[in-house]
Amino acid sequence: MDQIQEIVGLVGQVLGSEVVGTYLHGSSVLGGLKPASDVDVLVVSRRCMNDQERRDLLEGLFRISGSPNQARPVELAVVVQSEVRPWRFPPSCDFLYGEWLRHEFEASGPPQPEPMPDLALLITMVLAGDQPLTGPPPARVLDPVPHTDLVRATVAGIPGLLQDLDDDTRNVLLTFARIWTTLATGQIRSKDAAADWALARLPPEHRPVLQHAKELYLNRRYSEESWSDELRAQVRPHADRVLAEIDRLRQR
Repeated sequence: MDQIQEIVGLVGQVLGSEVVGTYLHGSSVLGGLKPASDVDVLVVSRRCMNDQERRDLLEGLFRISGSPNQARPVELAVVVQSEVRPWRFPPSCDFLYGEWLRHEFEASGPPQPEPMPDLALLITMVLAGDQPLTGPPPARVLDPVPHTDLVRATVAGIPGLLQDLDDDTRNVLLTFARIWTTLATGQIRSKDAAADWALARLPPEHRPVLQHAKELYLNRRYSEESWSDELRAQVRPHADRVLAEIDRLRQR
């Protein structure tokens, strides 16, 4: 069965008529899935999930997401409609699964509701992509995110990304490029398109690292990542340069 159909089926099985709509975002709506792309899905629900539903949804995602299942990683967020319509910042996410969180959930149990600034980006991508898997068009379900809140959400994750720079270098560098692009243009682009935009604006000495991250994203599967010692030494100087550009835009 197609992985997206499996996700939709799982959500329907667990939440049933409480689902307002299920929507694609991320790479699926920003130029298409690449070899290292997650399948990104936003579920809008009428109410908070109970403990049993959280366990059932998590167990289902364990079975259909990521390399243990020879499948793409799934990132699935469930948001209660009343938490984001009318819009307010920061929004709260009722349930968030990502493959990078698998070991944490295996040890401590299902995710719980918590504030999630990144929902501003997810909702913006859902509205722009306009690709419902179930339910009405997203514009009938979600309010648009003000640009000021999109900026706030875009930069909120930078400290956490810096902590992951050594362990998840490719994705962190591509995300920094996307943040820079979003602040400069107001548009959320695919990771490779954001890298192209940033490469055209970086001095030559800071391009090789981002070029390599882009090539890994376009040509390698999810967890395959290799860096030479020479490139690895350039990672932090490159990140510092991009973060300086981001900070400059924030001060405008």
